Amino acid sequence: MARPMLLPGDRPSPLRHLRWLPLLLIPIALLTAVYTVPADGVGVVLRWGRYQSTQEPGLHFKLPFGVDEVTIVQTRRQLKLEFGFHTLDATNPRQRGQDPERERSMVTGDLNAALVEWVVQYRIDDPRLFLFQVRDPATTLRDLSEAVMREVVGDRTVDEVITIGRQEIENVALVRLREMSKAYQLGFVIDLVQLKNVNPPRDVQASFNEVNKAEQDRESMINVANGEYNKAVPRAQGEAAQRISEAEGYRLKRVNEALGDATAFQAVLTEYVKAPDVTRTRLYLETMREVLPQLGGKWIVDERVTQLLPLLPGAAGQGGGK
Repeated sequence: MARPMLLPGDRPSPLRHLRWLPLLLIPIALLTAVYTVPADGVGVVLRWGRYQSTQEPGLHFKLPFGVDEVTIVQTRRQLKLEFGFHTLDATNPRQRGQDPERERSMVTGDLNAALVEWVVQYRIDDPRLFLFQVRDPATTLRDLSEAVMREVVGDRTVDEVITIGRQEIENVALVRLREMSKAYQLGFVIDLVQLKNVNPPRDVQASFNEVNKAEQDRESMINVANGEYNKAVPRAQGEAAQRISEAEGYRLKRVNEALGDATAFQAVLTEYVKAPDVTRTRLYLETMREVLPQLGGKWIVDERVTQLLPLLPGAAGQGGGK
């Protein structure tokens, strides 16, 4: 069967399908122009490869077809670097180093060896510096952290590093690392430098533990002795103060009694000077009145024993002594 002959005006145009192209490009443009910034970060927008703006979390629009590129930077996430050890299943690939054994081996200021493990916690503070100022800011921060810690440990003795100087090492390393991070413009803010395990080398660790145990025993004995001292000394001081108070009271009593006796004697003396005979007789009678009732039955005889006289009434019927 013969095909129908087409006239020149009946031929299909090669551009007839292009009229649907705008309808296809519109949804593609919409899909590539809408993006979402998560709540824990910001979006850094590049236009033709040059920094354009920084967008906060939420829904945003950009120029489609590769004109604008958006990089999400997690500025609100706490990041961590581990030195001398590593945590299994770490979410941050930069969290652990390549050689933990080398990282924790350090030399102290007194030329002793120590195994130091520590952690650095940081956050991305300036996304623009983080993306464009340094080629690999996380690796740079790791190198700076190790250099700072070796410098700080190298300025102290092994006893300070392992025992009493841990807090000072953390504080000094934090300040120094913040200064260097700012100087290198890494875009990070350093939140914490924390020592984890600080030990002597394994070959001498047993001996070092014995020394620490002896020091702890000494401190314990000193504390016990101080406790006994604090119990005994205040008690002795209290007893001494009580004895002193009692002696002071007795002294005041005796002094007051002596002063009273002296005053009474002065009064008697004054009366005696006025009338000696009368005062002497009165004193004699008062004294005999106090003494004689205590004598009991008595007999008074003369030299020839020819006559007995009862001195006191009712004494004649009582036995007595001569």
